[in-house]
This record gives sequence, C-alpha cells and structure tokens, in this order.
Amino acid sequence: MTWKISNQFVYPKSMRSIYNGSRHYDVGGAKYPSVTTIISLTKSQKDIEALNNWKKDVGFDVAAKVSKESSDRGTEMHSWIESILLLRANGELLDEVNLPKKMAETIIENGIKNKVSEVYGCEAVLYYDGKYKFAGTADAIINSNENKLKILDFKQSNKPKRREYSVINEYGLQLALYSIAHDSMFGTKISSTEILMCTPNLIFQNFEFKGEEFENLKKEAMNRVEQYYNQKNLSSSL
Repeated sequence: MTWKISNQFVYPKSMRSIYNGSRHYDVGGAKYPSVTTIISLTKSQKDIEALNNWKKDVGFDVAAKVSKESSDRGTEMHSWIESILLLRANGELLDEVNLPKKMAETIIENGIKNKVSEVYGCEAVLYYDGKYKFAGTADAIINSNENKLKILDFKQSNKPKRREYSVINEYGLQLALYSIAHDSMFGTKISSTEILMCTPNLIFQNFEFKGEEFENLKKEAMNRVEQYYNQKNLSSSL
C-alpha cells in the first residue's frame, strides 16, 4: 500500500450507552451526546416529512427491509475498509469475493490509493468539551499526499447522490463536528473533510468540504448542537 500507520494522535477509548433517552459516549466517566443523535434530532421538518413520505410510498415493511440491508452492507464495507487501511488485510481475505468487499476496494482504489500518505486512526473517538459537549466516531483520520490532515467518512448508497441533496449536507455537518472536536483535543487546524461513497453497482463518488463552505458548515453544525441542548432543556422543564 502507499501509506503508513502513524501514532501521532492517541484517541481515547469510549463506551456507548443510552442516557436520558439518547445515545451518549462515556469518555473518562463524562457523558457526551453523540454527533449522529444530535444531527438526527435537529433535522428540519422538511427532511423528516420526506423520510416519512418515502416509508409510506414503499410501505413500512419494505422500508425497514431496505434500511436493514443498507445498514448491514455498510457495516461490512466499513470493516473491509478499516482492515485495508490499517494494513491488516491478508492474502486470504483479499481472495474472498463479496459485494461489500468490492465496494470497499472501489473506495480504496478511487479515494485512498495514491492520495493518502499516513493513517492516524480508524473508528477514532473524538469529543468536544466546550459549553455544548458532544462526541462521535470518525471513520478515518488521515494525512493526504498534500500534507493536509483530513477526516474521511465512508458511505454506502443505494443510488448515486447529488451534491445539493440534504443528506450530503447532513453528512458534512457530522464531519464538521468531528473536525471541531479534533482541533479542540489536539490543537490541529483541519481545513477540509471528505465523504467517499460507493453504490452496490460500484459507482464511486466523493464530496469534499473545504474553504468557505467548510467554515459555514462548522458554524451550522455548532448551531445544531446548541439547538439540541435547547430542545433537551425545554423537554426536561415540561
């Protein structure tokens, strides 16, 4: 492979649990609401209605089946990518043929190979200890061949996505919060993040957030965190 493993950053261990009705991370005894929970609970009404309408259109049983199949495929794809990134995949594994593996290899070939010089961590726990706390797990933290620290997110998608889709912005918000947490923990200055996506028919897409768009995403993401806390405080006072 064209990259090496680096231990420059030591990421904490954490346990996930349900606390006050939502998923939290326990880091050193402190509890932090998860980034995915925050983003999910602060979705716009338009996005909530769109999801509900899709479930009604295809049928709730079909929707549940599609969601489970997508989730299972995505989980296995992530495992393959992690094994390859951390240089754990051996010849026997590489000879195995299945769809999630092919999707992982597509992402590695198009989004990682010859573009990454160092891998700092996979499934790395990050937390933010400011006024509004949060934590999450980044798929991968790498150094690019341009010597830029970057957080990557790996996604499986049943169909290709367009940049303007709201789900891409939601993914971008998650990455923005991971970046804010990483900068706070280690004094880094992450300036871009990237989604690497593959469909079951092996169409690869990448969506990079940088420059003004990235800075705006970080502001929007922190607004969503504040909104989450305001919602929790309001519900607890009723």
